[in-house]
Amino acid sequence: MSEFQPFEMERMMSRFEQEVEFNLSESGVHPMLVSELLAERPGALEALLATDLNYPHVNGIPELRENIAALYPGAGPDNVLVTVGAIEANYLAVHTILSPGDPVAVMAPNYMQVWGVAKNRDLAVSTFDLVEERGWALDVAGLEAAAVPGTRLIAVCNPNNPTGKALASGEMDAVVASAERTGAWILADEVYAGAERVGDEITPSFWGRYDKVLAVGSLSKAYGMPGLRLGWVVGPRATIDEIWARHEYVALAASMLSNKLAAIALAPEVRPRILARTRGYIRRGYPILADWLAGHPGMFRIHAPDAAAIAFVRYALDVNSTALVDRLQREKSVLVVPGDHFGLDGCLRISFGLPEDHLTAALGRIHELIAELAD
Repeated sequence: MSEFQPFEMERMMSRFEQEVEFNLSESGVHPMLVSELLAERPGALEALLATDLNYPHVNGIPELRENIAALYPGAGPDNVLVTVGAIEANYLAVHTILSPGDPVAVMAPNYMQVWGVAKNRDLAVSTFDLVEERGWALDVAGLEAAAVPGTRLIAVCNPNNPTGKALASGEMDAVVASAERTGAWILADEVYAGAERVGDEITPSFWGRYDKVLAVGSLSKAYGMPGLRLGWVVGPRATIDEIWARHEYVALAASMLSNKLAAIALAPEVRPRILARTRGYIRRGYPILADWLAGHPGMFRIHAPDAAAIAFVRYALDVNSTALVDRLQREKSVLVVPGDHFGLDGCLRISFGLPEDHLTAALGRIHELIAELAD
């Protein structure tokens, strides 16, 4: 069997997220009900019930691709490929653009999928940092050092997972400048755009800032519909066609019902309602978490996230983060994500976009273990 880099975070979540009483490892908001999605849509349920459970268009049904394209100025349906979640879009993008040995530069910390896929693809991986001491600001000099001559891909997550940091316009310009200097593609995982904690302006896309951008989105995070397993990638038409050809090997198509429900979710008259729901969970949940953290003086340090329903929290216990998470899971039936999974021990990623009673009870369980460890 060939050497393989497992996706450590997803391995852990796959094993335990359905087994614990309190899952604070998920990075989206509390999932939406089908009835919520179809509210104020007369005839929508009847239309779904009359749907043939056939193959959809393999690249995504036309209505859905039109709705996605409308989110990216200048894009058309042929610039869009619908995938089984953003995770398939990221995977296919790496396998389409890159060959073994190619240099890639990956933002850190980050959702570690692209990093792991690159390792398994035998790519030459370097990283550039968001700097904790500067509120997770981009280390522009580090980016320039990582993007060596011949770099084929610069991978960013914006807004960022796990920190919730949204790049400032100047930081986005720096990413584009490094891509232009090296001729690299930009792979922009933008699944948290629309999940802003403060303000109603949606985090800008890298699409349109440079001609070699692959912008990835999903209904899992900002839309609260992870169970649809519906994502997309937007890019130049010829490149999208190349990615589509690989999609036929991996998944063939997202399901017909996922396509239909996603088209409803991204309809111009429905999408704002869904994003308002998402932001409501984030804006109610974060003060609960912030107050809980403040109630443990000297124990926690956090830079408030710009977006997403997750907080990346540094703690002051002399305990490895994976060991701490393991004890939380076994002893308190609470699951969070250890900083080890992002290359930063001494931190935890904690979800807060949840109903108040559930979040409060879960944080109470975490308090119990912290109090035991601090004695």
